[in-house]
Amino acid sequence: MAKSYRFIIFSLLYFIQGSIMSFFTGFNALYLLSFGVDMSDVGLIGLIGMTPFVLKIFLGILSDRVNLLGGGYRKPYILIGVAVQAIALIFVPLVNPGLDFWLYALLGFIMMTGMALYDTATDGLALDTTPEDEQGTIQGLMVGARALGVTVISLFFGFLADYISWRIAFWSLAVISGVVFFCALLIKEAANRERLEFKWSAFKALGKKQVLSLAILGALYSFIINSVAEIMNPFFENKFAISTFIAGLYSAVWGLGIVLGGILGGKGTDKLGHRKSVWVAMIVSFVSILLFLIVPNSNGAFIIALVFGFAFGFYETVYFATSMDRTDPRIAASMFSILMAIANIGTGIGLAVTGLLVDGLGYPLTFILLAMFNLLALPLIPLVFQRKTSETTLTSQID
Repeated sequence: MAKSYRFIIFSLLYFIQGSIMSFFTGFNALYLLSFGVDMSDVGLIGLIGMTPFVLKIFLGILSDRVNLLGGGYRKPYILIGVAVQAIALIFVPLVNPGLDFWLYALLGFIMMTGMALYDTATDGLALDTTPEDEQGTIQGLMVGARALGVTVISLFFGFLADYISWRIAFWSLAVISGVVFFCALLIKEAANRERLEFKWSAFKALGKKQVLSLAILGALYSFIINSVAEIMNPFFENKFAISTFIAGLYSAVWGLGIVLGGILGGKGTDKLGHRKSVWVAMIVSFVSILLFLIVPNSNGAFIIALVFGFAFGFYETVYFATSMDRTDPRIAASMFSILMAIANIGTGIGLAVTGLLVDGLGYPLTFILLAMFNLLALPLIPLVFQRKTSETTLTSQID
């Protein structure tokens, strides 16, 4: 694919991820609370929704190994995943989660499985076609596009949910997913470099302490920033009694922050290097979470949301680019999906635990704990960036 089309299709696919992320992080808790579901069960839904992203390990192996019906290693899985997401979005709002909690959870699981499938295949396509000197840029673009999806859809979804109906809001996401499905039909799997043959022996790289430390760092950062994202709007609603539409505005500003963080995170990683960028990401995350403790009023909350969004986008881009740099091209989607799956385990645990923390400790202590968890990255960073692998990929170390 031409460079310009690669950038467009990656952006579109991550944009619709952002549209679902907009609901999942900004509205899911409010939606469930409106049906009488408590915060502990909101956290359970978050855990169930993240489970498919743990299963990305197997989806990555599938995409690396199986040329589906001769259609390619990436494109068929992208199309199937987007289609599953679109169809699930049609049925989700037809279920009352207060009465049929587990049916809602099942539909959410199916929807997120579709997203995990096309997300994995998209990552594989990016790994197949992106030169090393563009890795930070492409990850910044993808994170930024997803955040743009959060920003645009938060405004759109919040307006529809508040002034028309939740059902129409969900179906609008199904329509957007359908549009991207037809755009994805134009994907051609012509890589900038020849795909290397899948090798099981390449998985030995996952046993290296540098990679293990990177995986733990991923679980930690993901635990922290996604937990804060889940409780941001419930916290603002609890403190300022905001409407669903205002919650959408907060999510939109948060998404704008992610766009900025993604852009600067990508450029920063390419310019500063991965090690320095991770240090900056950790510090920015720590500070941004503590700011929730001093939010003065509902207007000041917009600034807090923007700053936290920047921290979210910056940290995520830096981690993605670092993981991309350390994947072996023979198991590109598999290895990257494993690192992402471990990060998503952190997200799943965080979404489940944070609801319990809020119910038991309240919002202020929960924010303090989540901010302090950032400091656990301190012993991991030197292990991830030992001299031997700080500027090289793992490919040369495996054979």
